[in-house]
Amino acid sequence: MKLCLAIPLVLLALLLAASGVAGVTRGWVLPMNRRHVRAPRLYGWGQLVVAFALCWQLVFGLVISDSGTGPAGTLIGSVILLAGIVVMMVGRLVGGDRRGSNS
Repeated sequence: MKLCLAIPLVLLALLLAASGVAGVTRGWVLPMNRRHVRAPRLYGWGQLVVAFALCWQLVFGLVISDSGTGPAGTLIGSVILLAGIVVMMVGRLVGGDRRGSNS
């Protein structure tokens, strides 16, 4: 059961991390989000934080779940995940108008 949950989470975290690195370094955003994202670098940082939070929850939820630190670690991972989502939302709301830019 743990492997069936771990593999999709790792794949999702890798995809988010790759998209976040592209957003931070090049200002590139997935085509379905280009119209909505106004600050692609900030949005990329949010994606990197969300990817980190998913890995954090994976480690504390599945690997270290037997010890007493498992529930506290997953709670901290949830707070990090929420912070990443907030940063992504700020990247969609704040920033310059992308209509006139070529990137």
